[in-house]
Amino acid sequence: MGKTSSLLVAAFGLAASLAPAQAQDAADFYRAKTVNVIAGSSAGGGLDVYGRLLARHMGKHIPGAPNMVVQNMPGAGSLTAARHLYTIAPKDGLHFGIVLPGALLDPLLSAQDLGAYDPTKFNYIGNGNAETIVCVTRRDAPVQHFSETFEKELVVGGTGPGSSLVDYPVVTRNLIGAKIRLIAGYKGSREVSLAVQQGEVQGICGLAWSSAKQQYPDIFKPDGYVKVLVQEDSRVHPEVAALGAPLSINLVKDPAQKRAMEVFYSQGVMSRPFILPPGVPAERVAALRNAFLAAMADPDLRAEAAKQQIDANPNTGEEIQSLINKLYATPKDVLDLLRKAAETKK
Repeated sequence: MGKTSSLLVAAFGLAASLAPAQAQDAADFYRAKTVNVIAGSSAGGGLDVYGRLLARHMGKHIPGAPNMVVQNMPGAGSLTAARHLYTIAPKDGLHFGIVLPGALLDPLLSAQDLGAYDPTKFNYIGNGNAETIVCVTRRDAPVQHFSETFEKELVVGGTGPGSSLVDYPVVTRNLIGAKIRLIAGYKGSREVSLAVQQGEVQGICGLAWSSAKQQYPDIFKPDGYVKVLVQEDSRVHPEVAALGAPLSINLVKDPAQKRAMEVFYSQGVMSRPFILPPGVPAERVAALRNAFLAAMADPDLRAEAAKQQIDANPNTGEEIQSLINKLYATPKDVLDLLRKAAETKK
């Protein structure tokens, strides 16, 4: 059974699991309303693209067929948007968002008190795409192969703390000793891409493959100005592997370091998470999860995604909720190693 067929089966199965009375209650609530989708990135970035793609197709699958609007709320690697959803946004099912996975891992990696901000308390609607994360560099950069980063310096651009564009190069540098110099502070991945194009920096790491293909359309050309240096993942992506990019984790020999990287890389599975605030009524959570799956299986959405050359291989809200709970139960010795590696955000 293909991916689209599986999604349709899941969508119809979940829709059937919502009792008629609950579905009617949801329809009565959502009818003639507007659902606000907060994208935790600047306009044109990967989160914004997925947020707007879903918003254009999801409304017709929500009981009551509400309108949907997208609002950009960039800042602190999506922490601004995530904290807004956690503490400020109404818990009525009319406000949800898409954030970077770093915003969901930040309390774990920084050992914050979960009393003020606990990602396990979010209601997860679903994940727009299970991503492979890559490091893209200029072809004229001094570093031609990832293994050379242990001998030569690679200068990469990033955004703010909590962003994968910062966390990935920082953890790679601190955990396994790669000579990566990070220049952070760019507004979003689009701005970093422009800096790469203009030669201000030599590359960008922690970038989702779907965003890389969109922002660097000549990445498949042998004479293009950029290439994929490495896959920052524990799983091989065939499309990226065909370009000759190895897995960074295969260069890690120390078992403890490898386990820490596996935990860190697990965020690729939830690279486009859609989240609801804590406390949203259960029937509205169920209605939005059903609508998310139905929208992701919608032929119109999939045709638009194909036209934009972005992947749409989703996970259910239940799968992401389970993954978050598992990550927050990571053994202390592994977490200590990973937290130490994530300390320096410069």
